[in-house]
Amino acid sequence: MDLLKAAINASLQAGKGILQVYSRDFTIEFKNDNSPLTEADKLSHEIIKKILEPTNIPVLSEEGKEIPFEERKTWSTFWLIDPIDGTKEFIKKNGEFTVNIALIKNGAPVLGVVYVPVTGGLYFGEADNGSYYIEVNDAGNAEDIIRTAEKLPLHQTQVVYTIVASRSHNGPDTELFIEERKKIHGEINIISAGSSIKLCLVAEGKASVYPRLAPTMEWDTAAGHAVAKFAGCAVYNYGSKKELVYNKENLLNPWFVVERI
Repeated sequence: MDLLKAAINASLQAGKGILQVYSRDFTIEFKNDNSPLTEADKLSHEIIKKILEPTNIPVLSEEGKEIPFEERKTWSTFWLIDPIDGTKEFIKKNGEFTVNIALIKNGAPVLGVVYVPVTGGLYFGEADNGSYYIEVNDAGNAEDIIRTAEKLPLHQTQVVYTIVASRSHNGPDTELFIEERKKIHGEINIISAGSSIKLCLVAEGKASVYPRLAPTMEWDTAAGHAVAKFAGCAVYNYGSKKELVYNKENLLNPWFVVERI
């Protein structure tokens, strides 16, 4: 089975299920860490898991994260998924949430799909093949999508140095980062977005840099990391400048920066 096609199909089918919930009233639960959970998160998780099952590759999902490290540390290859990245944006109904599916090999992303169900925007990237973007409709199939998508970056240069910032998670450290970049570049433009769309905006060329100086988990970033990396961007630890790694014992990411290089 072609793994990229499987990931694209899973993201599209999950997106359909999510939009069915999105279009009506839905219940909201809260997890132990007080983060919200909806029936759409659970539905998306089940759809993706079922479609990826024939690949015989283990799956680590935000909604199935109780797999112990003793088991996962033996995985050289696994799927890392976030059934809905941006559940807060989903609840606000602002459209800025995504389905994230990544394939991790030896701690690094080698394939990633980020799907924005409300707009139909689909980003995907694969080692040695680059990253791409396309707007899809309900009838889209993976083979046609891969053949007709546009290679990233779509926008080669910005007239003004552009920083993409979080819709929900900016703080004083991010403000300091922005001030430092102003000293270097003079006039700057700031755009806001939710979920993994932020990583994809750098990959797309609409932004030069995305600083994430706040907590995230591995499933939040892996798919967008792949898209950004294979579009010619770096995704690095803010402190050490080393590339982010995956399948750590603690699945919390360090602060990081996504930047076109």
